[in-house]
Amino acid sequence: MSRYLIAAPLGLAALLMMGDGVLAQTAPNPGQCAARDKVVGVLAAKYGETRHGIGIASNNTVMEVFASEKTGTWTITVTMPTGVTCMVASGQGYEALAEAVPVPGTPT
Repeated sequence: MSRYLIAAPLGLAALLMMGDGVLAQTAPNPGQCAARDKVVGVLAAKYGETRHGIGIASNNTVMEVFASEKTGTWTITVTMPTGVTCMVASGQGYEALAEAVPVPGTPT
């Protein structure tokens, strides 16, 4: 299941990399790409978002989840091995969860 959660944004990011998107100075906008430090800087400065999760795909692509617990905004980024980072999704209503892994054979 977790492979699918990473694969979907990575596939979208690959399609987005074919375009000439650049990071806008407005709201996080899926499909926009720039150097990682620029993307992270905008997410921190404008939205107060910090990294809350990370995953590495088999092709050395890094997926990160940035969020602000204060405002509830969140952004998912994908960074290519070249260092280019693309925002692939963003939204509101972020809530951190710490769920226990279910034990096989017990009701959920």
